[in-house]
Amino acid sequence: MGEHLDELARLADTAGAEVVGRTVQRIEAPTPNFYLGPGKVEELKATLQEGGATLVLVDEPLSPVQGVNLEKALGVRVMDRTEVILDIFVTRARSHEAKLQVELAQLEYLLPRLTRMWTHLSRIRGGIGLRGPGETQLETDRRVIRRKIATLRRRLEGVAQHRANQRLGRRQVPSAALVGYTNAGKSSLLRALSGDDLFVEDRLFATLDTVTREVDVGEGYRFRVTDTVGFIRKLPHHLVASFRATLEEAREADLLLHVIDASHPGWEEQARVVEGVLTEMGLHGTGRGGERKRVVYVFNKVDLVPDMASIRARAQERFPHAVFTSTVGGANAADGGGVEELRAALRTAAQALRPLAEVRVPVADGRLLAELHRDAEVMAQQQADGVVVVRARVEARLLGRLRREGIGVDILG
Repeated sequence: MGEHLDELARLADTAGAEVVGRTVQRIEAPTPNFYLGPGKVEELKATLQEGGATLVLVDEPLSPVQGVNLEKALGVRVMDRTEVILDIFVTRARSHEAKLQVELAQLEYLLPRLTRMWTHLSRIRGGIGLRGPGETQLETDRRVIRRKIATLRRRLEGVAQHRANQRLGRRQVPSAALVGYTNAGKSSLLRALSGDDLFVEDRLFATLDTVTREVDVGEGYRFRVTDTVGFIRKLPHHLVASFRATLEEAREADLLLHVIDASHPGWEEQARVVEGVLTEMGLHGTGRGGERKRVVYVFNKVDLVPDMASIRARAQERFPHAVFTSTVGGANAADGGGVEELRAALRTAAQALRPLAEVRVPVADGRLLAELHRDAEVMAQQQADGVVVVRARVEARLLGRLRREGIGVDILG
């Protein structure tokens, strides 16, 4: 429970609020009117008056009725965890796509809470929780909101289609998506791998925008690595749904890099949260072609771990092929090997996903030659005796199909 409130405090700090106190109540079931018990509400009201607090954050989702009743009883603004996360997303969204996704999530959260939300907008100016999509009070009719939600969904479908077209036009190299709990260090890893000066901040949800870089992993192999939005426990379902377009990059990737903060005492729970969201998104099961998508578990921030041997043993017991990384120098940076252990893992994956092969194609089979040039990384080709010998890095799945069709294939490495 304390760890959950610590995380809520970090969310509050990220949103711009100063935490002045916290309280916990153990109850068998939330009360329908206030979520808290009546006695706790009175106690909280007195505490607020003593401390001069102007905002109450609740770590659990509140129903519209509970939110209205709590605010009337306490006389201050009340926000649940979902509302805080949405507010942070508003301030963090930079690209057009991210702004569309956040606005959609906000409107879906707002729809059943119109009366309470717009009462606040009419009597308060500024402050966290009030950076909304910009509707005026006259536009809060539910029918108007629903129509706008439908429009945003169509526009995000267009974004997803545009991304799919972009992927078709890319040079064929293996792709990996960085996924993980928020603040696990995904952006730092991508910066260390690529050498690019990407935005990194030690706060929750530092970036919402998808960033892709092509990375040299050694021995002539390259990987296209994409950073995705971080996950968090109790992530609102409609927020996950809003970010489906962004997470399509992860769905289409050959490989998932699940980044885990090795220095966090609750890393095992955080890993379970991420796996749960990935399963909900349909990303943790099978990949393209029905095969199970490969996941590499990356334990980051090993420079901050005081007892690396213990963490390594626990991690490898659950994830035998885990890799250990650090993007800064420190006492245990050598144990993690910086990011070289991750480069080696990506290199091994590239060799397995797209081995170097020689394919002997009948000169009359123009369709197959065109397919190889489109879907493989062709290094060289020469023609002799009615056969075109193509040397290329080819997806293992495609090589298997060619062999079944009787095409000559030799694996070179």
